[in-house]
Amino acid sequence: MNLHSLNILNYRNIREANLTFAEKMNCFVGLNGQGKTNLLDAVYYLSFTKSALNALDAQNIMHGEDFALIQGEYLFGDTVEQISCGLKRGVKKQFRRGKKDYKRLIDHIGLIPLVMVCPQDAELITEGSDERRRFLDSVISQLDRPYLEHLTRYNVLLKQRNSLLKQYEDAASVPDDLFEVLELQMAQHADYIYRLRTDFMNRFVPLFRELYAEIAGHDEAVSLTYVSQLQDRDLVEAFHRTRSRDLILGWTSQGIHKDDLPMTLGDYPLKQVASQGQQKTFLLALKLAQALYLSHSFMQAEGGVPSSKPILLLDDIFDKLDSTRVERIIALLQTDRFGQIFITDTDRQHLTDIIRPYAAHSRIFSVSNGELTPL
Repeated sequence: MNLHSLNILNYRNIREANLTFAEKMNCFVGLNGQGKTNLLDAVYYLSFTKSALNALDAQNIMHGEDFALIQGEYLFGDTVEQISCGLKRGVKKQFRRGKKDYKRLIDHIGLIPLVMVCPQDAELITEGSDERRRFLDSVISQLDRPYLEHLTRYNVLLKQRNSLLKQYEDAASVPDDLFEVLELQMAQHADYIYRLRTDFMNRFVPLFRELYAEIAGHDEAVSLTYVSQLQDRDLVEAFHRTRSRDLILGWTSQGIHKDDLPMTLGDYPLKQVASQGQQKTFLLALKLAQALYLSHSFMQAEGGVPSSKPILLLDDIFDKLDSTRVERIIALLQTDRFGQIFITDTDRQHLTDIIRPYAAHSRIFSVSNGELTPL
């Protein structure tokens, strides 16, 4: 699977672009703030029905314009798929596969597997557990549609329980039967989510460690673990036991919405002891492992079809890395383990080194003030 062509109109700072891509490597070079990341974001949008940069669709439309359009043509072996999205201020966005609108955007997730590496990934380390759970969910949702359904329903029920907790002042006034119905449903959805997260982590972590060692060498010991309350308790019992405390807090203290992924270097939290280069390496290994995991999973599901490799978007990945790590990353990207790649950088030499083995299957574009020009 690869993105053959992309048409953009009025998306962020890109007024108009009509691009045809190479099947392996597509490189975008230019100064900061010229539109390289916006191009990657348009590709991301067609996979996830939303921007990676701004959740408000109206703010992704070019200033002074009323609408934006993104349209991509994808090749799935011998099959061609047209995916398009139209944004208009004050109107619900229109997302379409071929000539047919999606009734539910959730039904599109997983059709075009994609992994994006960008500077904002640093929030996985610096911010709270919400960011790390979103990482888990983004990977699993591309492989298991019921997972996203269970997660969506769990979050709706969680919101309802939190609303109830705020309505009552003490445990004596609480309608137990109403809480019990909500909590039983939450636990059923949570069990499914927990099982898939556990299975994912068991298979994902070895890939991550392997890739980190390829980039950083074998002298740095890193760890990524999965911590969940469901590892040592029955959730229905936990809901009942902590209900009085939750009434005081005004929010639900038990459940899979408290899961986390502690990240360590040696025996210490990564956030506290790792250099900027080590943190960048950790995040890059994490996302490249995500790409390999998706690729392996799709190939198993489809009988070993190699075209199932996800699209890989790499935005400004070389910043803060020493020359040794840069060389190892370039060597890694030159392998056949990864599918179609879109990569940005301010240094054309990095990109020239990357595409050398794929000269016949690569393209370089210059990006300046929202205009993209093939070189």
